[in-house]
Order: sequence, then C-alpha cells, then structure tokens
Amino acid sequence: MFECPGPVIILRNAYLRDIITVNIVPHPLTPYKSKNKSVDPKFILIGEDDIDDEELLKELFSSVDNSFSLQFIENGRQVIEQLSTLPDNRLPCLIILDYNMPELNGASILKELKDHLRYKEIPKIIWSTSQTETYKKKCLELGADDYIIKPSKVNDLLDTIRYMISFC
Repeated sequence: MFECPGPVIILRNAYLRDIITVNIVPHPLTPYKSKNKSVDPKFILIGEDDIDDEELLKELFSSVDNSFSLQFIENGRQVIEQLSTLPDNRLPCLIILDYNMPELNGASILKELKDHLRYKEIPKIIWSTSQTETYKKKCLELGADDYIIKPSKVNDLLDTIRYMISFC
C-alpha cells in the first residue's frame, strides 16, 4: 500500500465491479479567481488566427461547458481594439492568446494590456505550440497567468480547457 499526498476519491464501476482509486493533486499554479465584479463571468475572449484551432476550440469548449460565450479574434491588433470598445461591465472573465498572431503576438498584447489598469484583474493565458523557455518567461513577466503548450491529444486538450475555464 502507498501513501497519497492529497485527498482520495474511490470510484466503483458497477459494470466492471472494480474499484478505482484516484489521487487528486492540484495543478501547481492555482487558478486565479477574479474579484473584479466588472467582468462578464461567462465571456472568454480568444486571440487565435488558425481557423482549424478555432473550430476545434469552439467544439471542445461547448462539450466541457456550453454556457460560455466565446469571441475569437484572429489578429493581435484587433484584440486590443476590441477590448478597448467593451464597457467595463462587459470585459471578459478570461483572455486566451495564441503566442504567434498577425500584427501583434501574444507577448506584445500582454505588454499593451499591462499598461491599462482596467485589464489588470482579468486572467490572461498564452497558449502556443512553442516550447521556448524564453517566450514563456517573457509572457509570465508581462502578466500572463499561465503559458500553456497546445496539447496534441484531445483528452489533454479537454483537460486544458477545463483548467482554463477554472480561471473564470
């Protein structure tokens, strides 16, 4: 028998008559729950220029929790412009940014948002195919709450979406 560091849930599968023990270990970065009451709790703004990734995200977000309203913007400059047009009470509960986007990349967007107090309380996640440690470090220094490598497996992507939603 082994010791588990966290809470344990025991699940009984009635069909297989097996007992499965699941050790619950929290993510090393605890999701930030915004105390800013001016954000829309069910609105996520996503900067993503790849149409295939956009369609996949729409489908998977919907399968995880279809109560969220997603707005996709394919250009970094347009992300900044769209945010500036939103009233304070309609700001997103989360901003997800692809690192590599036209006109402004994710790091450049973070840099611009950092200069505005109204965006300070909104969690920001960079998601990218790049595993470059320099990019990750730069984005975290510029205010990203996390830097996530785009998963290649659907189950991993679903877990990532659940994690991202937890920021709202």
